[in-house]
Amino acid sequence: MSTETLEKAKSTLPVKGFLDLKDIDIPQGEELVKAILQLKEEKNAVILAHYYQPGEIQDIADFLGDSLQLARQAKDTDADMIVFCGVHFMAEAAKILNPTKKVVLPDTMAGCSLADGCSGEGLRKMREQHPNALIATYINCNAETKAESDIIVTSSNAETVIEALPTDRSIIFAPDKNLGRYLSKKTGRDMILWDGSCIVHEAFSMERIAQQLADNPDAKMIAHPESEEAVLKLAHFIGSTSALLNFVEQDDCQKFIIATEEGILHEMRKRAPHKELIPALVFDESCNCSECFYMKRNTMEKLYLCMKYELPEIIIEEELRLRALKPIEAMLDLSKSIK
Repeated sequence: MSTETLEKAKSTLPVKGFLDLKDIDIPQGEELVKAILQLKEEKNAVILAHYYQPGEIQDIADFLGDSLQLARQAKDTDADMIVFCGVHFMAEAAKILNPTKKVVLPDTMAGCSLADGCSGEGLRKMREQHPNALIATYINCNAETKAESDIIVTSSNAETVIEALPTDRSIIFAPDKNLGRYLSKKTGRDMILWDGSCIVHEAFSMERIAQQLADNPDAKMIAHPESEEAVLKLAHFIGSTSALLNFVEQDDCQKFIIATEEGILHEMRKRAPHKELIPALVFDESCNCSECFYMKRNTMEKLYLCMKYELPEIIIEEELRLRALKPIEAMLDLSKSIK
């Protein structure tokens, strides 16, 4: 491959989000796995992957987890390069926690509807309207939004964090209104909610799920709290990504209807191979599960190119990084008791 070809691919990164190198021979199958593992060793890299990633990426990751678990791993790693297989805000969080490490993401266009729908400017305006309020922001947001927050939460620690906040201060919760509404009921805290939602968790059809439950009376339905209230009312158990995994693994029930992104089924089948797992149905009758288009932008081929050329790299201006770091560290300090 010529230097000109590589430079052209680099120039299109802002538009395409990944190195589009058509002239390079990328290994396939087991050879691709071996090549990625070799690059990992050569570059002292660590591969972090979210449970919603494609199964083959989950299988090759050094650490697999939800947002809280991956934030901890990103903070504690001694690798020289963090390869983050997730969406953009997750890789950003890794860079915020590790300014001296190189952080790369296979495809920077792996975004998030929640993150895209909430801005730092918007939070500043909400704070002006409610000057006594604390801003608790779901980790599914960009660095500018984090920088305007008092504390960050994940679905794993949100209840713990909200309950720890001073009762004499009102709370602005952003950007997921469904998670915020759920937390208000769980904690008894009346919160001012940003009007945002996850397109994946709002795709579930209450009517179709109700029919699934009727057709499978021996099944338990489990749901992520980003789902709409009507769906949550049908659930036997509501929890974070990691909590849903643990519930399927440990509960005596042998059949589950799963209302969250379908990528979690890969790890669930590993942990509970003898149990029947049924994806909750969505409004679109041509699709049998809810899939995050953004999470699935990352592929093994993009992962290979990302590691080989150490691009795309996550860069954050230092003043912004320091402001975004404070609410993340506040979250991690409050979450030490959560596994």
